[in-house]
Amino acid sequence: MIQVDLITKKDLDELRLKIFEDLQKLLSPKKQEVKDWLKSGEVRKILQISAGSLQNLRINGFLNPKKIGGTYYYRKAEIEKLFKE
Repeated sequence: MIQVDLITKKDLDELRLKIFEDLQKLLSPKKQEVKDWLKSGEVRKILQISAGSLQNLRINGFLNPKKIGGTYYYRKAEIEKLFKE
């Protein structure tokens, strides 16, 4: 025996509303996460510099990162300060 499910207009309206809500969630602008600390790659992308240039900024004391497990972390405030000087 074949089971037949009837779809009513109410069912279609509920489906339409659910799809609309899901699309709104997907298309709404997502809040950007505010970070206080940035990794080297993120800093290089912001400043548009090479790894060597970033190393020179560290060596010359323009940036004072924290090194944790082989990864440098930079304060976002220090990066912004470079633009103000």
